[in-house]
Amino acid sequence: MKRAWLLVPLFVLAACASSGAVVNDPADPLERLQQGNARFVAGTTAKWSGLAERRIEVAQTQHPFAIILSCSDSRVGPEQVFDRTVGDLFVVRNAGNVTDDHVLCTIKYGAEHLHVPLLVVMGHERCGAVTAAVEAGKKPAGAHAGESHDHIGSLVKSIAPAVVEAQKEPGDLLDNAVRANIRLVLANIRKMSPVLAELEHEGKLRIVGARYDLDTGEVTILE
Repeated sequence: MKRAWLLVPLFVLAACASSGAVVNDPADPLERLQQGNARFVAGTTAKWSGLAERRIEVAQTQHPFAIILSCSDSRVGPEQVFDRTVGDLFVVRNAGNVTDDHVLCTIKYGAEHLHVPLLVVMGHERCGAVTAAVEAGKKPAGAHAGESHDHIGSLVKSIAPAVVEAQKEPGDLLDNAVRANIRLVLANIRKMSPVLAELEHEGKLRIVGARYDLDTGEVTILE
């Protein structure tokens, strides 16, 4: 005779799989990201079974708990870094995790219309876009002629103020520039989007910076 209690774990597992949740997932969005990153670093990531059910569940509506603005670098995928599944994160990516009108509009949609309570701007170690800006900053005056219409020139221009700030600090110039670029992007978001600034002021949106370490996989929150 089969024991009825053997069916209970199956129901529990099915519920967890379809909800896209992690057992003991904390309510705080930032803590949820940090715990997911800890799993990623330790190599004990959640086994996201039931993806087909989860896809169907979020097909008609979405309720992500965090907006992530990150670099497009193939090694810095937010879903992997924070060990989350489909429907959990509202992700915006470009080279150097910089801001422009399109990025701000996208973030604003997530915060204002999807009511996402957390925005993380995540730069990373040895960022290629920041490296290009650092190298450009080393060129003598007048050496940038002819680059104004180049796409990389536009990107470098966006990051250049961060490089200038980083040059004032002791230590590794590139890593200082990565951190300065994160701070610059945070400042630009608050300055260029009154809506996002107001949501933060009202406590409806938390905005933080973060740095991803390529070697360890660890995300450090910069506040």
